[in-house]
Amino acid sequence: MRRSILVISAAIAALLAMTGLASAAGAPTSYGQRPAWTSCGGGFQCATLRVPLDYAKPGGRQIKISMIRLPATGRRIGSVVLNFGGPGASGVDLLRADRTVLSAALRQRFDVVSFDPRGVGRSAPVRCLGTLGMDAYHAADETPDDRRERATLKAWGKALAKSCAAGSGKELLRHVGTYEAARDLDVMRSALGDARLTYLGWSYGTYLGARYADLYPRRIRAMVLDGAEDPRQTGAEFQRSQAQGFQVAMNAFLRDCFTRADCPFRKHTLSAAGKRLDALLRRADRAPLRNTMDGRQVTESIVRTGVMAALYSADSWKYLRGALAMAFKGDGTALLVLADFYNGRRQDGTYTNESMARLAISCADHPETPCPYWPVKGRPFTKKVTAPGSPPIVVVGTTRDPATPYALARSLAAQLANGVLLTNDGDGHTAYHGGSSCVERQVDRYLITVRAPARGACHASAKA
Repeated sequence: MRRSILVISAAIAALLAMTGLASAAGAPTSYGQRPAWTSCGGGFQCATLRVPLDYAKPGGRQIKISMIRLPATGRRIGSVVLNFGGPGASGVDLLRADRTVLSAALRQRFDVVSFDPRGVGRSAPVRCLGTLGMDAYHAADETPDDRRERATLKAWGKALAKSCAAGSGKELLRHVGTYEAARDLDVMRSALGDARLTYLGWSYGTYLGARYADLYPRRIRAMVLDGAEDPRQTGAEFQRSQAQGFQVAMNAFLRDCFTRADCPFRKHTLSAAGKRLDALLRRADRAPLRNTMDGRQVTESIVRTGVMAALYSADSWKYLRGALAMAFKGDGTALLVLADFYNGRRQDGTYTNESMARLAISCADHPETPCPYWPVKGRPFTKKVTAPGSPPIVVVGTTRDPATPYALARSLAAQLANGVLLTNDGDGHTAYHGGSSCVERQVDRYLITVRAPARGACHASAKA
């Protein structure tokens, strides 16, 4: 009986914390805040939100979540909260860089809100290596061929873990996972004054959205998950799916390349082109390619990252054709530029914290995969998400998406009790904003009216 009373008491305490009523009894809570929005240029407003570092200790250390919003231009419905993915991408910087990421119709009816999740950008950022260390880390051989290279990779893993523990603190690294970020998202919903959340997440943002739906299915007004991850997958399973997705995207790039006058492949078959790419990687592994930009080495890892970065969007294929033409002649400068973009290296040589935040969040969510020497133990989340009682949740999948293959969108839509699959038959990572005009129309209509798209609305063969 004593145990039952304790369980009931804990449940009541949790309910009070979620509703904000606990503050009346003097207990600390994050709910009930009203952000102090101030102008931060270009028509944007900025604010911070206070949340517990550890939700199990709401009265303990607090951190601040950095937010940005673009106020609605017309008759306002509420706020639409964005997550651009990563993990590790700064939502503050990305919304500021491109306010047209949402259509004029949505900007008219919603305050557009984005944020830096915990550990990212301006929100208690994860800090690890300095500039020279980051340069060396990204150039390190991730596919060791012998004992010496394996020892070097192991040494890098240990050094990186030690650096992140020293620069960030173990307590922060322990609490940068998606579970805590989903809790932050609900505090944000409350602070914005919305009874239910309107949300659009791309890529990793779909994983965050799925976690939110798992925790708070009845607090959703409308949710769009574009470029979906499958929350049932382990980190290793996701990596295998992603490898297959990038191969599909590479084949699409090559087929398109073969029709172009500037295609750098002499033999126009997938097999021959694949062999030439493999030969390029082996060449960079033996001896780095030239770089006319600075003194860094264009190693096999840099070549691989540069190619991968360009496959995210069909708009980048023309740059990849040129970069490969240079690389086949021994000049890796253009591939280095592409890799720098992906790795968050600025023109002045400094880095955003995106790649380190990505590592820290991944180690928190999937500790079994990239993190053999990580200084804290993660909290894996590998389960089916059904979100019973939610409204329709729209899952968008692109058939030749390299980073989040279409099969993952199909899986997530099928898991959700009220999932609706919206298919984009196309190339590139995600579909809303430049990927598909049909998807954009359907998503806009859904977010404004809460009426979900019909099955097959953008693709005749779409099935959840």
